[in-house]
Amino acid sequence: MKAKNLTIYFIAVLFFTTAGCKKLLDQPVLGQYQSTNFFTSDANAILGVNAAYSFLSFTDASSNAIWVLGDLASDDAIKGGNAGDQNDYQLVNEFNILPSNSAVEAVWKRYYDGVFRCNVVTTGLAAPVAGIDEATRTSVLGQAEFLRAYYYFNLTVAYGAIPLHLAVETPTEEQKPISAQTVIYAQIEKDLNAAIPALPTTWTGADVGRATKGAAMALLAKTYLFEQKWALAASEAKGVDSLGVYSLLPVFADNFRAATKNNAEGVFSIQHQSGLTPVQGNSLNQWFAPRTLNGYGFFYPTQSLVNNFETSPSGVVDPRLDYSIARAGHPYFDSAYDTTWSTTGYLSKKHCQPLSEVPEATKGDGNLNYQAIRFAEVLLIEAEGLNESGNSAAALGPLNRVRKRARESYLYDTTLPGYNSTVPAGLLPDITVTDQTQLRAIIQRERRSELALEFHRFFDIIRYGQAYAATALASQPLFNYNTNKFFPIPESERQTNLKLGL
Repeated sequence: MKAKNLTIYFIAVLFFTTAGCKKLLDQPVLGQYQSTNFFTSDANAILGVNAAYSFLSFTDASSNAIWVLGDLASDDAIKGGNAGDQNDYQLVNEFNILPSNSAVEAVWKRYYDGVFRCNVVTTGLAAPVAGIDEATRTSVLGQAEFLRAYYYFNLTVAYGAIPLHLAVETPTEEQKPISAQTVIYAQIEKDLNAAIPALPTTWTGADVGRATKGAAMALLAKTYLFEQKWALAASEAKGVDSLGVYSLLPVFADNFRAATKNNAEGVFSIQHQSGLTPVQGNSLNQWFAPRTLNGYGFFYPTQSLVNNFETSPSGVVDPRLDYSIARAGHPYFDSAYDTTWSTTGYLSKKHCQPLSEVPEATKGDGNLNYQAIRFAEVLLIEAEGLNESGNSAAALGPLNRVRKRARESYLYDTTLPGYNSTVPAGLLPDITVTDQTQLRAIIQRERRSELALEFHRFFDIIRYGQAYAATALASQPLFNYNTNKFFPIPESERQTNLKLGL
């Protein structure tokens, strides 16, 4: 983590929050403040936490390259594009990864910058402050603690043992050795347990998109899942459901349509809006779209992923396939699909929009949110936690809720081929298997289909263990589980932090 000067520069454009504000904040340049005298009002406290949200967004998909580490390193996608263009992404694809790799550097820098912004808030508001309402301080602290946990979760699942920074530090103080992943997870748990009672169940108006109680509970459940604290993962996920504010959308694809964003399934949605200055749109729309439509073509789904989707006995495919992936014989939104647009024959449809919404001239300025945590994932966390903790029969309930929604898209989406207000016979039937080993494989397959191309797959492959990973990544001869289960700590950190101990 690069050293930060204790002087904080608060510039108005930096406080455009990706967490719910619907227009650029109308604020003058605030100038230069010390950390000891910035937090003097409710407005400044809110500006401080707004700044911590900014690193979540995909306004520049090269600086937020979690999609490269999460999916291009997996069996779900390859880089595509022209040979040599963004070659470091191809090297991730091939597991020829050096510490200087640009994607490895980008995720580290961006998420640690997010951690620093959170630490500014937690340091500045550690105690009650004159001029700041206690309710505002509690809310802002809770948001900062959630965001710090989110950033650290992504950092530790990507890099493993990493330095832990929890305050605004001098350059000397920032020289820190790595902490074991168990220590990082313990801090994530601590932050989330502090955030949960501080955060509201919902936000309204311009605050929609900020961290909520349910988001903190869901991230805690996911943290427990990665720690293999199975019963705790299931219990915390069940608690999210019990809040009564989340539900599965009738049509799966509505999670990835601009007209239906900020919906009841979005537990934590990272906000994007097009047409703003500075740009606050989702550039994944351009990075994933085909070059023919002014895209970069850097994200091609694999045949392996396509094969993961189930079909009915009569050959009707899981509707999530065509909601998620463009393929021969099916349109690419409002354009006819040409299989030559991709070397695999497939394109991702998640994170992309039709030309009628975002024309070619402004392709990199989409207004789709990124669904960081969906309620469907929460249900699958509950199912996995129950199965792994020895309660396989109970795991069927949340698992089958996810499958039921998927197949019943046929009851609500008139655009589905063969739609006639009925679910095709035998499509995604309820699971009745209660053998733990068999159900484990079913839940893993379900998670892959449900969350396809949402940047989770590689981290799932690794946590499933060496045997699973060896099979999933068998096509990558350079992959070695013990070597590649975590990405290397970047060269920039190795050069500036001499106490890493590497």
